[in-house]
Amino acid sequence: MRLQSKRFTLFQLRLAATATRLRIFLPSREKGKEKQMDDRLKRLKFRAWHRGTREADYMIGGFFDRYSAGWGEEEIAWYEIVVEEDDVDIMAWALGTGEPPAHLDRPDMIAAMRRLDYIPLP
Repeated sequence: MRLQSKRFTLFQLRLAATATRLRIFLPSREKGKEKQMDDRLKRLKFRAWHRGTREADYMIGGFFDRYSAGWGEEEIAWYEIVVEEDDVDIMAWALGTGEPPAHLDRPDMIAAMRRLDYIPLP
């Protein structure tokens, strides 16, 4: 009886050790959210820099590179909607020749876009 008890205890110890090792490598919920945010930012960067024209790439991609590091959830969600708009419209908002639609009207973000301090000059 005692031998079986020790085997069972060894089995329990091995199972507990395995579970502990697995928990170490499983991402926590916090790390999962960070990874989701990183994935969203990577997709946005790609969309911002692959617009179709070099001018749009510099304007939309440059804006992303300059300001995205300080963005929170709201700004990222706003920019995800913006990059789905036509290049001509986004460039008109940035140049001040057009106004964004009501659902995209964020004065702080539009003002930053209109500064044009994010476009690298050759």
